[in-house]
Amino acid sequence: MTKLEVALALAVFALVALLVVLVIVLRRSQLERRAALASRAAALDARERVAELAAGNERIRILREMHDVIAHSLAIMIAQADGGSYVVADQAAAKRALTTIAETGRAALADTRRILGILRHGEPDDPVLAPAGDGRIDDLVAQARAAGVEVSLVRVGESRPLPSGTQMAHYRICQEALTNVMKHAGTGARVTITESWRAEDLALTITDAGGDRGSVVALDGEPLAALGLGLVGMRERAELVGGSCQAGPTEDGYQVRAVLPFRLPGEETE
Repeated sequence: MTKLEVALALAVFALVALLVVLVIVLRRSQLERRAALASRAAALDARERVAELAAGNERIRILREMHDVIAHSLAIMIAQADGGSYVVADQAAAKRALTTIAETGRAALADTRRILGILRHGEPDDPVLAPAGDGRIDDLVAQARAAGVEVSLVRVGESRPLPSGTQMAHYRICQEALTNVMKHAGTGARVTITESWRAEDLALTITDAGGDRGSVVALDGEPLAALGLGLVGMRERAELVGGSCQAGPTEDGYQVRAVLPFRLPGEETE
């Protein structure tokens, strides 16, 4: 083999080797690019799923608020309508009952429209979902009294500002408890709401002594009847802020007990 042939053979071998290397590098680059694209797609998919989950949770939260608003308003309206049938001869009392029904219905309709607006457009700062303080608890008591329920509100200790989620849990638990009284115990029920402001938490007790409650439920044990969404919601609200809620029958009525800590779960102590 001449020197020229050897040189050509080496050149061809080098070109083939270079081509093989280029093919390997290109293939590896393609695989790496595909892996990167797949990883990016997976990350985007994960973010989308997280976003969808968050949106779904937000919708559930909003629908829970809608349930509480509508259930409480309907309980007041039904209580007033039932009571109105006994005061037909008393025009002033009948007028007050009808006025309460109309005002409650308008307020519930307005709240429902605002909540539906949030559900469609995502406006989390709407006042319907805003935290509620002691003043709103007083409003709940006034509404229940207007519906014919005898309510006593007892505050023990010095109240203090609560985190927004805890404020909402406080309000909704009281609201749901009063709603259940009007639905099951009747307008002649006697209710005592006790707020015990302690060093680390708010202990809330709502006790009623009323008429026939029908089916009763114990949140902290096996259900004695079909568990209502409102009662489940009370427990969930308390647990979301690191607290607890139990409910069950007493000798002459029903009692809801909740403990709501001042610090949210995961919040560092000072």
